[in-house]
Amino acid sequence: MANIVIQLPLSQIEKMDSYYKDYKTDKTPPGAIFIAKKNGCTVTAYRSGKVMFQGAGNEEEAQNWSQSSENIEKPSSSRKTSGVPLPPNISSMSAIGSDEVGKGDYFGPMTVVAAYVKNDQMLLLKELGVKDSKNLTDSQIITIAKDLLTFLPYSLLTLPNEKYNQLQASGMTQGKITAILHNQALNHLLTKIEPEKPEAILIDQFAEASIYFRHLQGQKNILRENVYFSTKAESIHLSVAAASILARYAFLKAFDELSEKAGFPLTKGAGPKVDQDAARLIKAKGLSALNRFTKLHFANTNKAKKIAGLK
Repeated sequence: MANIVIQLPLSQIEKMDSYYKDYKTDKTPPGAIFIAKKNGCTVTAYRSGKVMFQGAGNEEEAQNWSQSSENIEKPSSSRKTSGVPLPPNISSMSAIGSDEVGKGDYFGPMTVVAAYVKNDQMLLLKELGVKDSKNLTDSQIITIAKDLLTFLPYSLLTLPNEKYNQLQASGMTQGKITAILHNQALNHLLTKIEPEKPEAILIDQFAEASIYFRHLQGQKNILRENVYFSTKAESIHLSVAAASILARYAFLKAFDELSEKAGFPLTKGAGPKVDQDAARLIKAKGLSALNRFTKLHFANTNKAKKIAGLK
């Protein structure tokens, strides 16, 4: 597996330094700012601004930062696309959008939603408050999602932790799992709306188009026609914003159910509080319970075991 090296401004290196603080190793080579190990990927940041990504999932990990480096010095409206260029009028097309939630959360499943929004529905969606889910509170997401569910064609795929861990242990990267789920959700939705066909399919870009299609090699019914990729896709077409809201709503429901099974409120994300929750879960239900509640390959697993007094 080839190493990936990208060049970033020092302001971005500082953000990385903060982001990887819980994943850092004790040893730092000459000229380096830090070394971190996250989910099998080793990240080394140098004072020159070069950052090297090695090991499992390095393409996806590097992609996260190469995208953000494109955006950091630009207005918030800037975005990055790959693959076929976006049609200039895509925002007014009848289109399917897809997005995922839960990739960065230790507890809870991954949820992927594809949603179909026709151009004559856009005003209604705006009236309902549909926009980038990152700018909405959880309570707002729940309210809007319940409205959307009454009329909007969509396909939801929820990947339970047990299945996620099985796929990951078999050698699938998170990026490959995500690509397969997107392709499946899109195919399901296209079947639902037959014989109608969208003018475009827009995927919120989590990987370059070439990497996305590489992940899908060997899969059935790989969609390529009128498929587009862009970061910040929620701001391009309301179908992606709607998909994001529905995916977040499904994730929140599943997360609450897991909290009930755990017997205490679980913490979202992958920070230090999550380690404490996982350790509490180990003490209450045993180490094997993590397979049902968590994404085992996250660094949180080993941290929780140490907190719980396990080797």
